[in-house]
Amino acid sequence: MPRLSTHADSSVLLVQLSDSHLFAEADGKLLGMDTADSLQRVIERVLEEQPRIDLLLASGDLSQDGSLASYQRFRQMSAAIDAPARWFPGNHDERAPMREACAGTDLLDAVVDIGAWRLILLDRTIPGAVPGHLDDAQLHLLEEALEDAAQRHVLVSFHHHPVSIGCRWMEPIGVRNPAALFAVTDRFPQVRALLWGHVHQEFDQQRNGVRLLASPSTCVQFAPGSEAFQVDRLAPGYRWLRLNDDGSLETGVSRVTGIDFVVDYSIKGY
Repeated sequence: MPRLSTHADSSVLLVQLSDSHLFAEADGKLLGMDTADSLQRVIERVLEEQPRIDLLLASGDLSQDGSLASYQRFRQMSAAIDAPARWFPGNHDERAPMREACAGTDLLDAVVDIGAWRLILLDRTIPGAVPGHLDDAQLHLLEEALEDAAQRHVLVSFHHHPVSIGCRWMEPIGVRNPAALFAVTDRFPQVRALLWGHVHQEFDQQRNGVRLLASPSTCVQFAPGSEAFQVDRLAPGYRWLRLNDDGSLETGVSRVTGIDFVVDYSIKGY
């Protein structure tokens, strides 16, 4: 099992970049926002604010068009952050070009031990569909990794939301079988947090003592509490998480400044 080294204090600093939606074209835009430019600005903010990062997590929808060029661009841009990294796909990603861009690396490893923690990274995507689903293979991976975690604290991460986030239009496009996820994680008290992307907004609640966290996109944000598809005016950002030896965690969201764009509402959905 891969184990990443940490610094002397042994707590783990995780930085999450999510939903970058890059294109094959360097100046590709989503809803009017240049997604490569916004990702670059978020990365620059990470470098300004986080001098010591133990792991960079890219939590899906790295690409908007599923092109090899978009994954190569994400890899090149994110390499400015001098830390081990892990990726997993979202509903806009294409597995084959993502694997090609990651060939010869451990970027797609699904389980990693770091400090006192184990991270389990799941692929919930359904090819050609927007919602997510945990198939038998992924549920088996999750259960085995939890059984083998021993005394490690566990963070489980994936792309789609497993609970309602209060946006009615997003209710049908989360994970379709959340009960199957919770049937496994509820049996293991060492699970401390579930972390996802997809929703392009902050979310922070608890369920049975487990922290439930969602994070902003590095590009366009979606309006919290919206009934229909709606873009927010909040700036792109990232989430950081400090994973402590005792199983507690500290976390926050940081957003860039000085970015503006005109929303292109010719795109009516996500």
